[in-house]
Amino acid sequence: MMAFGLQHEVLERRFPSPPEWTMRSRIYYRIANSKGHLDPDGNGLTDWTSAGSKYCQLLKRLEDSSLDGQDLRPILQEEGDIYVAGLGRAGLDVSSKSEPWRRGYYACLIGAAKASENRDGWVCDTTRKIVFPPEVVIGPSNPRPKPVPYGAATAPLEENCVPAFEPAETYYMKILTTQGFNTRQRLDAALAYADWLDFKSLSSTAEEMYDWGLDIAMGALPMGVNNVIDIKSGVIDDGATYISSNVLLATTSLAFHHARNNNFAAALPIYLSVLRARRQLPTPSSQDEAVSNSREGSSIAQVLSFLRSLIVTRPYPPMPPTGDEIPLRTPAATCEEAGVMAHIGEILFASSFASSSANASSNALRGSLVSSESVVGQLKSQQSGLSWTRDAVDLAEATLTSAAKNDEETRDKCSECLAVGMENWSTMVAKLLEDERHSKAEKQPKASSSWLWGSSASVEDERRWERESQMVDERLENIRRLLSREADRKASKGGYLIV
Repeated sequence: MMAFGLQHEVLERRFPSPPEWTMRSRIYYRIANSKGHLDPDGNGLTDWTSAGSKYCQLLKRLEDSSLDGQDLRPILQEEGDIYVAGLGRAGLDVSSKSEPWRRGYYACLIGAAKASENRDGWVCDTTRKIVFPPEVVIGPSNPRPKPVPYGAATAPLEENCVPAFEPAETYYMKILTTQGFNTRQRLDAALAYADWLDFKSLSSTAEEMYDWGLDIAMGALPMGVNNVIDIKSGVIDDGATYISSNVLLATTSLAFHHARNNNFAAALPIYLSVLRARRQLPTPSSQDEAVSNSREGSSIAQVLSFLRSLIVTRPYPPMPPTGDEIPLRTPAATCEEAGVMAHIGEILFASSFASSSANASSNALRGSLVSSESVVGQLKSQQSGLSWTRDAVDLAEATLTSAAKNDEETRDKCSECLAVGMENWSTMVAKLLEDERHSKAEKQPKASSSWLWGSSASVEDERRWERESQMVDERLENIRRLLSREADRKASKGGYLIV
């Protein structure tokens, strides 16, 4: 019993549960979160089957009026539940509940959706109540089942199986149709659902969900604020005066959707408008910086706070921002800006190859002059993309090295952006060097027949990209050491009893 209590005290510190829930619901919440997350040091495995099962049990308790669901009402104030065709039961009106209760309910729905995504297609054997992956099921729809792992239960028969979890869209739509969630919660659910649809190769449906996310972000802006986004293109207007965090998130996600589906012409203007909007954000005032510094505290204060938390019950974490406010250009926002720049560089570099392959056949018919012009345009686009990527790496590295030691948000974002930017930079330079060597090899026979004219330009280009490649390798080694120190610093702060 003491071990059980200590274990859940540890889990409560990692995953605080709403204090007004019943004890069993709080236990389910902690177990579900622990199964759906890695250890604090990043080790272990994620057991999505157990996590999904606990989330479903918790969801039933939270929606049960005799347990934790008192005062929950249908949205239309009608008797009984409302069902949406193909998506199951619609959301409820939870506006009468406290903010911690609503936040925990939202986390439960999102956790259930993530578990359903990671166990998509899995089945439950009704005769044994065991969950199996679809590839081991024996039946007509799977003529060549895979063998089960050694020591596992025997494979189930198809006639005894039912879906193990409800589809992920059931939970996402329940969030979107629930009354009482704030703008950021509904927007995060819409974007997560759209990302899932993209993963399922339903790009047109995903785009509709991204548009819904734009509507959610725009609908929460203050009265009288208009002409912020061009709804058709998703581009932020040049003269927009009130650009909220949700607007930036929704437009950036839409641009990423277009880029992932190779629609560079639609993605690039959105990214450029987001970058312009981010650079126009207000800077934090001296009062905001003073408040931020006051939260840091010394190491002695942190130790005293930890000792006090062993005796006094820790308060539930404060409510996070709703995203309806205009963000400040903090160091973390600068890292987001570097990420946008990296995306722009990647699009410019990738679009040069897409345009060159599309115009290859037409250029062959229209003559060498047009072909040489297209090569020059392609090279300029590649170098422009490389320049954007290089600037993104410089900005992320400078922000990371100057960030405060306890500014975890900035350090995490800059580390991620720096790793992605350096990988893109290295890939671009390697591609340019390979293309230059291939072009030189094709021109070699012509150069040997007319050696008097020489080929100094080609040799110089190759040497240029060789020097760039060596510089990138040296920079990459320095960045790896920097990121390794960041990982060690974060691991040293790991552990379960973090205040």
